[in-house]
Amino acid sequence: MGLRKLVLDVGKGLNRPTLMELASAVESVQGVEGVNIRVTDMDIETMGLIMTVEGINIEFDALVNSIEETGCVIHSVDEVVSGKKMVESSRGNE
Repeated sequence: MGLRKLVLDVGKGLNRPTLMELASAVESVQGVEGVNIRVTDMDIETMGLIMTVEGINIEFDALVNSIEETGCVIHSVDEVVSGKKMVESSRGNE
């Protein structure tokens, strides 16, 4: 499957890994050309993140492994873009 973009809801411990360590781990995955990590919520022990990963033919299993090896957890896959070109999503009347 030619994965081009993934949007993931990720949870991590407050102190480890750092956002830079997580970004570095994701960036090292075959096919990843860029990663954006946005903090969505935080409490005493955990941090919620939205991670957007873009590239060409992203290796999904390797991506999941790299995230989990840092100690993070993927809560959900919120968006997947696959194929020869990026397709803008249409949200209709939400």
